[in-house]
Amino acid sequence: MFVVSLNYKVPLTEIDQFQAAHVEWLKACYADGIFVVSGPKKPRTGGVIIAQCPREVLDARLAADPFAKAGAADYDVTEFLARMTTAGLDEFREA
Repeated sequence: MFVVSLNYKVPLTEIDQFQAAHVEWLKACYADGIFVVSGPKKPRTGGVIIAQCPREVLDARLAADPFAKAGAADYDVTEFLARMTTAGLDEFREA
């Protein structure tokens, strides 16, 4: 499982130009079962994504994000083992 910290490199006025396309990209990643949860940082300096897939799949998907294609964001990826989860998230627990 991965935690992705997305950090904006450009002003929000530029980010907003790509926001609708970014949301469509997110929806596709959820539909394909890659993303578990995501949302914006507070304050709005980027976002956070929890993903479950092979690293090479994640890297390819992140490269396809409209923010990445525009050079508007950087991505810091951290892999971790989800050893404990809350009730209802057992399917994401790893041995």
